[in-house]
Amino acid sequence: MLQIDGRIIAPTRPSAWDCEANCNHWIGFENFDGLHIQGSGTINGQGDKWWKLSCKDNEKSCQHRKPTGFMIGHSKNVDIKGLTFEDSPQMHIAFESCTWIHATELTIRAPGHSPNTDGIHIQRSTNVSIDNSTIQTGLFVCLLVLYLYTYIFMFIIISYTYLFINSGDDCISIGNESKYINISNIECGPGHGISIGSLGIMGKTEEVEFVHVRNVTFHGTTNGVRIKTWQGGHGHARNIKFEDITSHSSTRPIIIDQYYCPHKQCKNQTSAVEISNIAYENINGTSHKEIVVQLSCSESIPCKNITMKDINLIYEKHKDKTSSYCLNARGLRNGRVHPSVSCLQQEDNF
Repeated sequence: MLQIDGRIIAPTRPSAWDCEANCNHWIGFENFDGLHIQGSGTINGQGDKWWKLSCKDNEKSCQHRKPTGFMIGHSKNVDIKGLTFEDSPQMHIAFESCTWIHATELTIRAPGHSPNTDGIHIQRSTNVSIDNSTIQTGLFVCLLVLYLYTYIFMFIIISYTYLFINSGDDCISIGNESKYINISNIECGPGHGISIGSLGIMGKTEEVEFVHVRNVTFHGTTNGVRIKTWQGGHGHARNIKFEDITSHSSTRPIIIDQYYCPHKQCKNQTSAVEISNIAYENINGTSHKEIVVQLSCSESIPCKNITMKDINLIYEKHKDKTSSYCLNARGLRNGRVHPSVSCLQQEDNF
């Protein structure tokens, strides 16, 4: 067992990492069977200087590979409990080619201007459970502005201005060759929500299946539960269930995007990662935008067997303008589904 208390702090300057332009990770464990890591400690990746080298903001001189803060690779029967992770240069925690992982009671946080700082990333792993954790990878920035006016009566006016910054990245992201993933009792946000993918970049064949996400609350996230795939890819995302979800002012609480293209320069392609057997149940709350459900599926390979049951999402600024968007998705809806998702057939007994 490894006990971590106190604080572990990374080097401040990227040059001090002594890993040239392709740092992979900072703290790593590989080829373990029966690793138990726990404690009340904090692991701080000092990522601020790395974020300024992000390709998103600095294309000419960017560092293409920033280090992941904490990586578990090629291991099984691993437990992580109680730790706090802060300000990683890139992903905070990554599970790569692992099986039988349990991560619980974790706190992960990074500010809104931190690019690609996923809370937890899962890749090529099976039987992974993440629960009872708080992940904030796009923290609020609160500015207190104090105005003092002195008049004849010597009174003071104090006003507070709050600036909401919502960037960072996914609270949890699930990548290729991952299956039997269970996520529960998570407080997520600000950040980009919980994502399957992205899958299928550069025509790759990639697969994710048997994922269960439940009892998650999203706070001011850009997405809630999301599946994202690139045009031209192959493979599948299937047998995925999202249930007992609460959204507080998320921008897109439910989204499937088979046209994922963050740089908006992707050509149209007919092949796509197949998305099927996706269930949404008991999802409630508010959205920051009018379109609260967005199903953007491929014309050549539509999303199929999409089911929705007991959905109640409302545009917080004007509930009567709440709407959904549905393209090339097929499936069923049961119980109350608000707003109505027109491409899903109403079925009271499925």
